[in-house]
Amino acid sequence: MSEVREYVVFKIAKEFYGIDIKYVENIEKTQLITRVPYAEKYIKGVMNLRGNVIPVVDVRKRFLLETQEMTNDSRIIVISYESDRIGLIVDSSSEVVQFESDVIEKAPKIGDSVKDDFIKEVGKEENRIVMLLDVKKILNINEQENA
Repeated sequence: MSEVREYVVFKIAKEFYGIDIKYVENIEKTQLITRVPYAEKYIKGVMNLRGNVIPVVDVRKRFLLETQEMTNDSRIIVISYESDRIGLIVDSSSEVVQFESDVIEKAPKIGDSVKDDFIKEVGKEENRIVMLLDVKKILNINEQENA
């Protein structure tokens, strides 16, 4: 009997990504984000979410993709891991998907061409592939980066 896992699925640059639902606190419409001086390039700033200041990461910049302006479809996915909370700006958030363990595979290694191992696994559906992210890698915002 295979285990069923749930993921919040969202889009970045026409590709589908998923985060284990156990890490997702909520999904917010875009709102005022205050810049933080001298922050890493992928840190968009901070936002006030019901009295809590949350750092916000531009996932496109984090993945070294071309940036784009936020639209009406853009969302901020607030995730937490242990005591860390962070907002992730995504192009759109689409759904919650259940994957049985037999349709989840380890992410293929592409040699040294991938700087960070953000993609932990890949979920396969009939007509698409969903790249399942490693929340610990996404939350590691203190690393040095040349981008």
